[in-house]
Amino acid sequence: MQSRNRRCAYCKKKVPTETAKINGLKAFCSTDHAIAWLGTENGQNTLQKARNAKTKADREKLMTKTDYAKLAQAAFNAYVRFRDRDKPCISCGRDHQGQYHAGHYRTTAAAPQLRFNTHNVHKQCSVCNNHKSGNIVEYRINLIKRIGEEKVRMLESNQDFARYNIDYLQRLKRVFLKKLRLKKKLVDSGK
Repeated sequence: MQSRNRRCAYCKKKVPTETAKINGLKAFCSTDHAIAWLGTENGQNTLQKARNAKTKADREKLMTKTDYAKLAQAAFNAYVRFRDRDKPCISCGRDHQGQYHAGHYRTTAAAPQLRFNTHNVHKQCSVCNNHKSGNIVEYRINLIKRIGEEKVRMLESNQDFARYNIDYLQRLKRVFLKKLRLKKKLVDSGK
């Protein structure tokens, strides 16, 4: 069987695989070339990527379930705000240039099982969400118009128990980030 030649990452000279000094996926014809390559911009970028990956892995080891819940909630909220981008505030019906939130009809404290339910969460202006405690009476009226009275009653009567584990929260984050990317892609393509 014939041995493959590799190219030195520094000088680009072909070197037999047996004699090449291999560092990860890069091959070098000598140790001096490996050291010299690390001094180049490509070498620095490769080192930085390796450091970033290690730092990310170390950071993930220190994360708690609360941290994962916050990340999943941020991805979910971004999806809801983008989904409702062309709609006015669910509570007051105003459409303005201010800040919008993903407002929950039933709060996450009162109904944690509905925290990631897309029927329970809609675009809401910060005034209604923060200063009017969700402006819940108007929210309900407009929610019935948007999703129907039957679904609103289902939300109000839902007493399920919810306990999210880390794997589920990570999966939720991935799912809603993917949904967000797909929706943005559809909007960009004009569909």
